[in-house]
Amino acid sequence: MNEISPGNDAVAQAAERLLRATADHVPCPPVRDLIGSDDVKAAYAVQELLTARRLADGARVTGRKIGLTSPAVQRQLGVDQPDFGVLFADMSVADGASVPVGTLLQPKVEAEIAFVLGADLAEGPLDDAQIRAAVAHAVPALEIVDSRIADWDITFGDTVADNGSSALYVLGTPARTLSEFEPVEAAMTLDRHDETVSSGDGAACLGDPLTALAWLARTARDVGDPLRAGQVVLSGALGPMVPAVAGDVFTARITGLGTVSVRFHASAGEAAGNEGASA
Repeated sequence: MNEISPGNDAVAQAAERLLRATADHVPCPPVRDLIGSDDVKAAYAVQELLTARRLADGARVTGRKIGLTSPAVQRQLGVDQPDFGVLFADMSVADGASVPVGTLLQPKVEAEIAFVLGADLAEGPLDDAQIRAAVAHAVPALEIVDSRIADWDITFGDTVADNGSSALYVLGTPARTLSEFEPVEAAMTLDRHDETVSSGDGAACLGDPLTALAWLARTARDVGDPLRAGQVVLSGALGPMVPAVAGDVFTARITGLGTVSVRFHASAGEAAGNEGASA
């Protein structure tokens, strides 16, 4: 495998460590020994290197994800701001589809509101009115997060470098315009089979999911890569994330919006191994 960047600087080394974990399908140690726990610039520099590598390999960007929108999680990691990662086309999973657990490392599921943009957010004041007008519609969503860092031993720097600990996302139905649906008023329940395992509401996401979208719009423009029409934005978890294993079926319900679900199954190799172990 080619090195992601020449030289031995800390950012390139961190990117290479995460890239190797993905390629080898083995979680790696945290990268904060290389870039620090709270060096925002260094963490996003690692993420940018990994994004550039994916684009060079033919990946297509479909939007962004926002993370660390919960005050409780921010306090846990000692940060006072959310973070973001990049969504790619091959991260999209159809509503109700089944995901092979073996393609992931240590997956967890969280429910959130996704916004699909109908206009660019590149110019203008990016105030509340402009943000609302730019949203074509909202849909219920599941994000399947997955850390390349062993045992989810992450700080702010680790998760930002690791593309916001992202893996896959699922968009549900139906689509609602903001004249039909008010994100901050939404209530969410996430069920595993028939048991509710997570719950929350729109206010849990930076006080309002549209506030999270506004933060991302300004941040993305500041870094020179503004949000564009047609992109999907996962606005942040409405409740705690839940670990996923083979056999799990998750369904999220967001009031005023709709439902979205995903299944997890054992990979062919895992299934064969389990059959051999029980023989």
